[in-house]
Amino acid sequence: MEAIFKRRSIRKYTNQELSDEIIEKILKAGMAAPSAQNEQPWHFVIIKDKNILREIPKFHPYSKMLPGAGCAIVVCGDTSLARGDKWPQDCSAATQNMLLMATEAGIGSVWLGIYPDKDRIEPLKELLNLPACIIPFSIVSLGYPAETREPNDRYDASRVHINKWENL
Repeated sequence: MEAIFKRRSIRKYTNQELSDEIIEKILKAGMAAPSAQNEQPWHFVIIKDKNILREIPKFHPYSKMLPGAGCAIVVCGDTSLARGDKWPQDCSAATQNMLLMATEAGIGSVWLGIYPDKDRIEPLKELLNLPACIIPFSIVSLGYPAETREPNDRYDASRVHINKWENL
């Protein structure tokens, strides 16, 4: 529970490299996510190459932190593995698990949306040489935090409805 409430979007990182063990731990958390009919329609592209990380902000306006990140992981949906249209939910669950594991491991992270924005999908597919059946869903930027952000309580009782919709 601590990681859930402590997790914050971190966009500034130190120069310390992430170990392969930490990256694997984060990937294992992503792959532990629930998926519809247990299809697990995901693939993950680890980006450590600074030249590639510098290209992404040219087409993704909210990814300016990537050149300073230790690495990024692109969460992709594989339409050849998905029997239906639930792969975005599955990739969302995988992305969230990765953010929580990063927090638990002391790594800063931020979720960068790709899908369904074609102006982000197509350039990223080209940059990473992704096959036609692979759709980039999100990018998780990772690095040792060079900033701190305090957790906040987002619970809002006015958004809770019991049995049917009523204003509380």
